[in-house]
Amino acid sequence: MANTDRIEKKVTLRAPRSRVWRAIASAEEFGAWFGVKLEGAFAAGGKTRGKITSPGYEHLTLEVLVERIDPERYLAFRWHPYAIDPKVDYSSEPTTLVEFSLEEKDGATELTIVESGFDRVPLARRGEAFRMNE
Repeated sequence: MANTDRIEKKVTLRAPRSRVWRAIASAEEFGAWFGVKLEGAFAAGGKTRGKITSPGYEHLTLEVLVERIDPERYLAFRWHPYAIDPKVDYSSEPTTLVEFSLEEKDGATELTIVESGFDRVPLARRGEAFRMNE
């Protein structure tokens, strides 16, 4: 039976952990990677938001709540996946938790990305949210 609550991906990157960390933890580099122009830096307990720059989604704003930062090892935030209707207020809905874990392996960096909590996303967009993030 397929897991519908959690997505987990692992990739080994031929780069030092410090470089991979910068790509994830720098709001500017993260934004370039994920197609969003974030305002401000990531800080544990803080919210960061910005305009999505991906074609067709420029009218949307992304907001994340940073749960935890363990420099060069772990970054976690919460957000509303597939929150694409600008007429809907998603703020009272459950979020998913996105976690980035870094580990040094044989001169490279293993990056694990986990997003969990899809089973709590409202049914009307749950399947598409999972599919789009998978």
